[in-house]
Amino acid sequence: MKQLDFFYFFGSGYAYLSVMRIAAMAKQSRVAVRWRPFNVRTVMAENNIALRTQAAKVKYMWRDIERRAATHGVPYVRAPIWPTDPDLLANRVSMVAAGEGWCEAYTVASFRAWYLEGMELGSRVQLEHVLPPLGQDVDDVIAKADGPGAHERLKAETDAARSYGIFGSPAFVIDGETFWGDDRLEEALAWAAGRHELQTHDGED
Repeated sequence: MKQLDFFYFFGSGYAYLSVMRIAAMAKQSRVAVRWRPFNVRTVMAENNIALRTQAAKVKYMWRDIERRAATHGVPYVRAPIWPTDPDLLANRVSMVAAGEGWCEAYTVASFRAWYLEGMELGSRVQLEHVLPPLGQDVDDVIAKADGPGAHERLKAETDAARSYGIFGSPAFVIDGETFWGDDRLEEALAWAAGRHELQTHDGED
């Protein structure tokens, strides 16, 4: 079974669409997904991308996400709190979750709380909402997320994303082939399944 690396950021508007869609789509395509949160803020700063200062683009983004959500049957209430997770706590908690095997469940619960229940990512309220149902102690998880291991892992995952040429969230990588944006999820899965046009016509006259 082919593996798709799913790179995303807690606080990325478009990542919500992929978070809500990828598991079922990958299962149907017989593709394994490795959930890999990273710090897109660092990468965007290195590429001189400052989305939050572009009011027209931000306004378009939320409307575009609403349209895409409707198209794909993804629940949508309103534009979420954004920017969010100022201290990267939600992202560092995901490093703890990735190390302990509950990253996917934590990610889905967190994005649902952010988009559908109006909670700020990384806030105490949000973490108290999503962690106990996953069998996690809030104070224990926060302590781990504040420790050097979580910081180092987030940096390492960001370095990994950078090595693939990733400059935004979400992104998908299969054997070094990189696809950027929720609107490339279908194409990425096709590549992972060996069904992409470039693969099926490779070697043909």
